[in-house]
Amino acid sequence: MIYILVLNLFVEFNANIVIDSFTISIFTAIVLKILLEIILRFEHIVGDLFKARPGKLSNFLRIISTWAILFLSKFLILEIIDLIFGEHVELGKLLDVIVLVISLMVARVVFQRIYISLGEREPS
Repeated sequence: MIYILVLNLFVEFNANIVIDSFTISIFTAIVLKILLEIILRFEHIVGDLFKARPGKLSNFLRIISTWAILFLSKFLILEIIDLIFGEHVELGKLLDVIVLVISLMVARVVFQRIYISLGEREPS
C-alpha cells in the first residue's frame, strides 16, 4: 500500500514519471516491491560474506559491493519495468529512479516504525 501511495505521488508531482492508469500503477508498485526485496536481500547476502572475513580489504570490498549493487540495480529496475509494462510506464531518468527508490525505502521504514510503535502502546 505504501509503495502505491509513494509511486502515485511521484506520478502526480514529477513530470518525468508517467503511468497510464491507476491500475497499472498498482501493478508497477507490486513489481517494484518484489524487485527491491530481492535486491536488498542480495545486497545483505553479499555484505555478510565480506563482513565474515577479517581485515580492512574485506570491509572496503563490502562497501564497494554494496554501493555497486544498489547503484547498478536501478538499471535493472528500469529494464524490468520496461519489459513488463512497455510504453505504459515511464519512470523517468536514472536520477528520478534513484530518488523514487530511496523514497520507497524510507517510506517503508517510517511506516514500519509507526506500525511497531502503535503495537507497543498499553491499552487504555
